[in-house]
Amino acid sequence: MKYRLSLTLVILILFLSGCAGKREINDLALVMAVGIDKVEDKNEFEVTVEVARPADSRGQTGAPAGNTGDPIWSASATGKTLFEAIRNLANFSTRRVFWAHNFIVVVNEDIAREGLADIIDFFTRNPELRMRTWIAITPDKAKDVVSTMTGLEVIPGEALDKLYRYTKISSTSPRTELLDLKAAYLSETTQPVLSRLKLIERGVSNKKQGQAGAIKQVALEGAGIFKDDKLIGILAPDETRAMLPFIEEVDSGVIVLPCENEPDRFITAELRNQSLKVTPEYKENKPSFKVNYTIARVVIVEAGCPFSIKNKQQVRQLEEKLEDKVKTDIEKMLTKAQKEYQADFLELGQRFNNRFPAEWKGIKKDWDSTFANVSIDVNVNAEIKSGVLLFKPTRSGKN
Repeated sequence: MKYRLSLTLVILILFLSGCAGKREINDLALVMAVGIDKVEDKNEFEVTVEVARPADSRGQTGAPAGNTGDPIWSASATGKTLFEAIRNLANFSTRRVFWAHNFIVVVNEDIAREGLADIIDFFTRNPELRMRTWIAITPDKAKDVVSTMTGLEVIPGEALDKLYRYTKISSTSPRTELLDLKAAYLSETTQPVLSRLKLIERGVSNKKQGQAGAIKQVALEGAGIFKDDKLIGILAPDETRAMLPFIEEVDSGVIVLPCENEPDRFITAELRNQSLKVTPEYKENKPSFKVNYTIARVVIVEAGCPFSIKNKQQVRQLEEKLEDKVKTDIEKMLTKAQKEYQADFLELGQRFNNRFPAEWKGIKKDWDSTFANVSIDVNVNAEIKSGVLLFKPTRSGKN
């Protein structure tokens, strides 16, 4: 009996976890955002980290930690590789840099044009970093983007995180994570596409008059198109809006159309319940695609000219104008993808491979050139379901 008890105690001790690998939170610098730039005139990286200051992150001013009142601490270091640059942060950081809470990685476009292979490799190997972290490119200095106080949040990294979480409303930029970038980079069919951030002077000062628009804010500004790991082009916000249904779910979108008899007035339509279906076909040894884009519910949210949901003819005319506008935008984006970039960032090759795996083996080596000339037939169907609460424009009753 004693032998069994002793053996049980020994086994239990083996399964007890110790504190050998513990990390005290007071010893960690919790990274909220990271920016990666290129050092001018040198073949080196400049890595900027935005770290939350525990004593000040509650928004207190004159807080004990440094008596600065700043909720974040930002610092930069350089190195020939990313790892060397990050290690060089330890030369002046009083805490160990910890990545597990990072919201976003922002990369300057100069580095993106040279290639993201090293960045993908480093962040994939880093066991602390979550692959669900956002990644974006910017034409500005990445260190300025990640350290700019913007939005309603105290910490800029958290503001950027929520900017992406609610971008489904505006549909002007893809919601790309490190996992998406790596999957597209390793894919034999799909090219990567990353969201684009830009500093725009849109903020309004609440303290000084006459400074409307003088404060920089971080804004979503389209998308960057890649071939393998290199940035090759930019999609404007309207082109990005046409591209998004191909690669992710879209909650809503807005289209503004001129009135029929009053071109200086406009009708604003909100697109809801959108779905896009791509059907691959293979005839006479040639691949092709049929794209059916259905907008099941269009809501007229603003009418600058007379409009009645009860007028079936007027409703159908507006639906046709809306369908033509959406179709034109998609075809314009497809032309840019096929003719200008010759890059399949729309996941069409993946869809063709899923349906015709045997045929795909014969064309995958030359897919870029094949994609550039493939036939894509676009059909758009939109239905106006509501005029919200008003069927006519709001006009003065004194006329």
